[in-house]
Amino acid sequence: MYITCLDMEGVITPEIWIEFSKVSGIPELSRTTRDEPDYDKLMNWRIAILKEHKLTLKDIQNTIAKIDPLPGAKEFLDELRSICQTVVLSDTFEEFAGPILKKLGMPTIFCNSLETDKDGFIVKHKMRCEKSKLTTVKALQSIGFETIAFGDSYNDLGMIQASKAGFLFRTTDKIKNDYPNIPAFTEYSELLAAIKDALKK
Repeated sequence: MYITCLDMEGVITPEIWIEFSKVSGIPELSRTTRDEPDYDKLMNWRIAILKEHKLTLKDIQNTIAKIDPLPGAKEFLDELRSICQTVVLSDTFEEFAGPILKKLGMPTIFCNSLETDKDGFIVKHKMRCEKSKLTTVKALQSIGFETIAFGDSYNDLGMIQASKAGFLFRTTDKIKNDYPNIPAFTEYSELLAAIKDALKK
């Protein structure tokens, strides 16, 4: 039995922090896990910038409400879910993901959560578990699933390399060059074909 695990941002949705960076006019917030592999370091840095600019969780949610999935993402996900059990493994947060997931037909997602103070400022990010994507893939394998995984960033590499089949999708040239053994795709049709091939093995 197979289960496919995929990243969310940059793969089926735009990068939330990049979109918020544009809206808020704060270019520093465009930094993502493509740039900084240490997610805790990245989030603590983001929280400090939000506090400095007096921006709350609600400010970010107002931007998220206007974000649509990437072109073709819903159709891709619908077809993928029709041929294989599928779960989104993301380092995003429950407080961010809801509105976009509704536009994608509510796929299953395992993600994290945020803690805010009484004024709505984010004070802490709470990770579901350490190395959550890799840990989840290993847990699924421990209950009898073969996994197929794909994503675009450094924090996806663990689950990709631990899976029976793994792919990079719309990643950076640096990651492609650093991991030339991982097949990389830019189109959903190519990725879907590779997943279908993996399911036959």
